[in-house]
Amino acid sequence: MKNTFGDNITMTIFGESHGEMIGAVLDGLPAGFEIDMDRLDWEMEKRKAKGKLSTRRHEADAIRIVSGFFEGKTTGTPLTILIENTNTRSQDYAALKSRLRPGHADWTAFEKYKGYQDYRGGGHFSGRITAAAVAAGAICRQILEQKGVRIGTQIRKLKDVEATSLASLSYDELPDTLNAFSEKEFPVLDAEIEEQMKAVIEQAAENLDSVGGILQTGVTGFPAGIGEPFFDSVESRLAHVLFSIPAVKGVTFGAGSEFASMNGSQANDPIQWSEEGTLYTSTNNNGGINGGITNGMPILFETIVKPTPSIYLEQDSADYLNHENVKLAIKGRHDPAIIHRARAVVDAMCAFCLLDLWMSHQAASAFEPAEAE
Repeated sequence: MKNTFGDNITMTIFGESHGEMIGAVLDGLPAGFEIDMDRLDWEMEKRKAKGKLSTRRHEADAIRIVSGFFEGKTTGTPLTILIENTNTRSQDYAALKSRLRPGHADWTAFEKYKGYQDYRGGGHFSGRITAAAVAAGAICRQILEQKGVRIGTQIRKLKDVEATSLASLSYDELPDTLNAFSEKEFPVLDAEIEEQMKAVIEQAAENLDSVGGILQTGVTGFPAGIGEPFFDSVESRLAHVLFSIPAVKGVTFGAGSEFASMNGSQANDPIQWSEEGTLYTSTNNNGGINGGITNGMPILFETIVKPTPSIYLEQDSADYLNHENVKLAIKGRHDPAIIHRARAVVDAMCAFCLLDLWMSHQAASAFEPAEAE
């Protein structure tokens, strides 16, 4: 089992949903960067379950940094984050030990780990583990922000309710808009659309069901020339970390699926010189990436989040150990939608990936040949 990702910076995650602790280790962080703990707590706050829109499992998610951090700054050594699980109800899962919950990883976990996996609350497959990833990625985000990079994510679509795409905004409007998303617990700027989305989630809960949707992320201030043409393209690296988030089933960049109905004359982004002497594109269908490498325009991508698999409706299932078909009605505490909480995870994983890519670029740039005199 591999739980580490990254090149110049690596993130290792560990723990189980109902274990004593979950956590993450960031190795390779540069030394001397100040970390705002209040801001870190706010990032964790955006992921927390609250009110009727989320599970009733409410965790404190108090972050303990036990290494790699001294007098408010990174030391350059492995930074270890610990988060206690304080509100578990493992008895809710006792009857489900071998009963396979549809949409979950129970079946595949049995096939891989032969019954030795911690099944309580989904164990290591649980979205609970993303709390540690949010803490780690939020640190990377603060480092990027000190370099002028801004990251923000909105709920672009929730079932049948849609918000305005970031692609419709001017480049000057985008940074402030991304900041506005980051300051909201429910990342939708239009108050009417926000209320419609919340109503859909509440209706799903009343129906003992769940809903999914699409998140749209924008990144500004990220330099041009970062990435690789093929296996380590910016798209492939971002897709790798985004698909590691539980419930993510699709990732698209720029115009995404709309490319399928375009002509080349519509899909291509016209390139121009600005009055300041810099290159830019007058449209951004390619989401700030060409040939796997950033072009300096805003990075835009969408992440498709499936409906929460834990629902209270009775479902057809099977018992893995007894080899019999069963009816399954899941008890316990579950989210009717996780998309508004998943936003914090997407932001964090995006920040971690982009910081790693930028540091890889800097390492290669240090060995560029000197210009001939």
